[in-house]
Amino acid sequence: MTAPAQRQIAHLDMDAFYASVELLKYPELRGQAVVIGGGRDQHPVEQVDGTRRFARLRDYVGRGVVTTSTYEARALGIYSAMGIMKVAKLGPDAILLPTDFDSYRKFSSMFKEAVAGIAPIIENVGIDEIYIDLTEFGARAAAVARQIKEAVTAATGLSCSIGLAPNKLLAKICSDLEKPNGLTILREEDIATRVWPLPVQKINGVGPKAKEKLNNIGIVTIGDLARTDASVLRPHFGELNTSWLCRVAQGADDRPVRTSSETKSVSREVTFERDLQVVADRPVLSAKIEALCGRVADDLKKHDLAGKTVGIKLKFEDFSTVTRDITLPKNTADPLTILKAARDCLKRVPFEKKIRLLGVRISTLSAMSAAGASDSAQAELFPFA
Repeated sequence: MTAPAQRQIAHLDMDAFYASVELLKYPELRGQAVVIGGGRDQHPVEQVDGTRRFARLRDYVGRGVVTTSTYEARALGIYSAMGIMKVAKLGPDAILLPTDFDSYRKFSSMFKEAVAGIAPIIENVGIDEIYIDLTEFGARAAAVARQIKEAVTAATGLSCSIGLAPNKLLAKICSDLEKPNGLTILREEDIATRVWPLPVQKINGVGPKAKEKLNNIGIVTIGDLARTDASVLRPHFGELNTSWLCRVAQGADDRPVRTSSETKSVSREVTFERDLQVVADRPVLSAKIEALCGRVADDLKKHDLAGKTVGIKLKFEDFSTVTRDITLPKNTADPLTILKAARDCLKRVPFEKKIRLLGVRISTLSAMSAAGASDSAQAELFPFA
């Protein structure tokens, strides 16, 4: 009997994806510290001499956060999810651009189509990253990975980094080791020398809280974790999580590359530049809830989906969060039906504090063509209307 082939799994991660797409539009910014994020007021202004004037971090006012940044901005300590007002102190002269998700989605489709033309077993895990099963190519897997890199650049003008390893866990780790434009090949015998010296948070699934708990008991690197007995971990993480930590520290992962995954829900949310008061800011809130419901409906239609459970999310000025949901008689992808349900949810919320964030979600999804989506409903008034 022939032994099963050694798995060859690639993780492809686009390099500074959003920022790189913006640099295609504004090539004069190459080599500069550029930050993507904030509101919509940072669009470049065309000047009479044909050049463009760009917004700078030092001029930003608001509570927006960084979506991404170029590698030059990262060298200044500016990373995604940091507050823009905070990072303005790190790089006041850095360029600030607004996000352009329509462009990002377009380039995402382009690079994924380029990959699919070479290796069709692909798992989507984000707008800028995928797993690819290259097992069928055997000894040629590394050459195919290089071919994929060239195809992505030819299709998009952008670079990517690929990690090639025996499983998804290791592929994800090593795709980050030689960024940007890297190709890192990792074998099982390389785990001790290349993976174990890395900090524990390099394991996908070890977040800030788990990292802190591990550090507190003297576990800083993946190698530290690999050498720690389960009995030390169990009081802090429980039986199930301890078992998982012990496995991944040894580089073990048997998850397959899944070519499709069921979408559980579709959601959209917005964080306001300032905290909004229900009565004084009613027109703004009304416009925002309508826009969010419209975008959720558009997302559903793009994927031929309809949903039955509509929910809202509110984050208040003190960062407390409230959610409410309602289940409709039948599935829908109609924006007015979603809006009416969202407003019904909002009627059940006591508005005693200013609002920081507003979100709309729809779940219990099925294919629109099979669901018999409901007719459009007349939106009723609610506290924001």
